[in-house]
Amino acid sequence: MIATDNDISVLGCGWYGLALATRLVEKGYSVKGSTTTPAKIKSLHESGILPFLVNFDESAESYDPKFFDCSVLIISIPPKRNTAEQHTFYSKIQRIAAAATTYRVPHIIFISSTSVYGDHDGEVTETTPTSPDTPSGKAIVSAEELLIKSESFTTAVVRFGGLIGPHRDPARFFAGKRDIPNGRAPVNLIHLSDCIGITLKIIELKAYGVIYNACSPEHPSRAIFYTQAAVRSGLEKPVFIDELQGYKTVNSINIPAKLHYNFIFSINSFI
Repeated sequence: MIATDNDISVLGCGWYGLALATRLVEKGYSVKGSTTTPAKIKSLHESGILPFLVNFDESAESYDPKFFDCSVLIISIPPKRNTAEQHTFYSKIQRIAAAATTYRVPHIIFISSTSVYGDHDGEVTETTPTSPDTPSGKAIVSAEELLIKSESFTTAVVRFGGLIGPHRDPARFFAGKRDIPNGRAPVNLIHLSDCIGITLKIIELKAYGVIYNACSPEHPSRAIFYTQAAVRSGLEKPVFIDELQGYKTVNSINIPAKLHYNFIFSINSFI
């Protein structure tokens, strides 16, 4: 088979990946979705997604080449925090890139993170050099560079801020805690609805070969946002230290310029 613009594969059907794949099906795309867990095959199928067992772990690499029969491959498998996976993430992305090259996937959307910038006290945009200060951030930067440099496909990198939405109530992050540092630092969050909306725009406009900071343009302080989120959810208010240190404000040049995207969810609606 020869893939058409309607054929999309989602590598990693987790919280975001499954929601995206389901939305793509609703919009009429032919969607393949991957999981490493056989028990999830049925639920993917019930969502109208063609399910595949795909594993790119070094010791257990296994996949059906048909999964790569697509016009767009969306990679949504971030390295887990506080695990040895951070050290193997780069080689995993190498193997995925090799498969994409072998089966001639033309476009990749790589789901990244704003952690690639680190917290260096100021505003960051897509023109800001990466300077990660965590192992996972460093692993993601290396993966980004590998995919961007490939001449076999064109990669869009989408750097998500902190994820909120269904089953990710931000109130639960700090509810009831005391003496939480950095209360005046800005939040850099994005709702699932906008994660999906931005990805759809990239696909619809074929706006590949670009890095996107996918984060709400609204940045209330941690103390204000999480306190009000707790109030909204009926949880105990957190108490923050009134200080500002080790922060960043994530903004985007490319989302308004390349995608002309208007955010659906207002972070300030929590206030």
